[in-house]
Amino acid sequence: MSVLGYLQRIGQALMVPVAALPAAAILMGIGYWIDPNGWGGESQLAAFLIKSGAAIIDNMAILFAVGVAFGMSKDKHGSAALSGLVGFLVVTTLLSPGAVAQLQGIPADQVPAAFGKINNQFIGILVGVISAELYNRFHQVELPQALAFFSGKRLVPIVTSMVMIVVSFLLMYLWPVIFDGLVGFGKSITDLGATGAGIYGFLNRLLIPVGLHHALNSVFWFNVAGINDIPNFLGGAQSLANGTAVLGVTGMYQAGFFPVMMFGLPAAALAIYHSAKPAKRTQVAALMFAAALASFFTGVTEPLEFAFMFVAPVLYVIHALLTGLSVFIAASMQWMAGFGFSAGLVDMVLSSQNPLATQWYMLLVQGVVFAVIYYVIFRTLIKVLGLKTPGNEEDEEVTVKTNISREQLASDFIVALGGKDNFETIDACITRLRLTLIDRNKINEDQLKALGSKGNVKLAENGLQVILGPEAELVADAIKQQVKI
Repeated sequence: MSVLGYLQRIGQALMVPVAALPAAAILMGIGYWIDPNGWGGESQLAAFLIKSGAAIIDNMAILFAVGVAFGMSKDKHGSAALSGLVGFLVVTTLLSPGAVAQLQGIPADQVPAAFGKINNQFIGILVGVISAELYNRFHQVELPQALAFFSGKRLVPIVTSMVMIVVSFLLMYLWPVIFDGLVGFGKSITDLGATGAGIYGFLNRLLIPVGLHHALNSVFWFNVAGINDIPNFLGGAQSLANGTAVLGVTGMYQAGFFPVMMFGLPAAALAIYHSAKPAKRTQVAALMFAAALASFFTGVTEPLEFAFMFVAPVLYVIHALLTGLSVFIAASMQWMAGFGFSAGLVDMVLSSQNPLATQWYMLLVQGVVFAVIYYVIFRTLIKVLGLKTPGNEEDEEVTVKTNISREQLASDFIVALGGKDNFETIDACITRLRLTLIDRNKINEDQLKALGSKGNVKLAENGLQVILGPEAELVADAIKQQVKI
């Protein structure tokens, strides 16, 4: 597997722990609604909800270790998740400031600051990846009869704990260097203020086609480089009290996405619909309406973005630039809102009572302006350049299959992807099938389109992503049941 393909797997696995964030956002959002003034100080129910949400946010690092280990394991088994937990506990215990001072024989006040931040998402991801690889390597190993009880999946946590001792030893010398580098990278962007936020917004969208935006997000949204924008924002009053949040600043790597996801992209969908040929508008309307609705309410943008990403890449680059501009404007004006999942209406409503949400309603005004900009630019360029967006392409004899069972759909996908013997790995994230094939030349793209594919992303030699929408994970599970790898 190529480096890019491997990073894809990590990016996909990161969605497992990130999926827990909406629960935290809902709990804390409701808590702030109940007690908008005391932030839990004047209502036991509000305090209960806020603290419940904080239990998730404050433990994101360990969730990353468990979730990545589980997500990257071959058969998604609980033993891999347990190994991630064991590995994380070993590393963070051995590299805690007190342990480092004792092991290195130095006073506690001379321990590098990096070890005070050892409980972070970067370490969680690293431990999760190593634990998953150990699981994939050792989960079927058979020991001699006297040790047979510890064979197979029971062996993996034991091996993981021993390997993590070695990892801890290496990190004792490498982690301060890595930490200083990450902090330097984060500061190089944060020192640019709103401009840096805009650069991040642009790169965030630009990396989506190859799925590497998750790696970038971990630097700015979590505690890899000390920015920790999402947890600090969701932490609200507690983050203000402990000095990790700054009013009017925390949320700057999130707020500018709301105008794009709630207004800009739905307006682009409307432009694509109006640009479609009259005979195709009914079909395009169904596709664009569903994608726009998902973007507006939940901030899930991939079904819409992939509708024009490859057929009209110039539009996608403009979309990335406009996203960077939106994030820059929101950060400059200190219009702040945050999210636990993505920048849709649900998260905006939940975050509006957060004490760190400043002039969040202006993001709605900004959104209306961006809707006009998106619509005019998309409609004009599609017409002038003759871009082949959905409904504006040449006539094809392709009919999308509907009203078939998931089992039959999986069987049809297997045929379109080259047969049961053509799979190396089968996975899915929110909207994509993520596959490694033995021979990618065997796929039939017309059949995939007929089965509902909105686009196919080819990575390295054998990697393939099939863009389906929210049903991708269910389809992947159905394919796995029929394909034994």
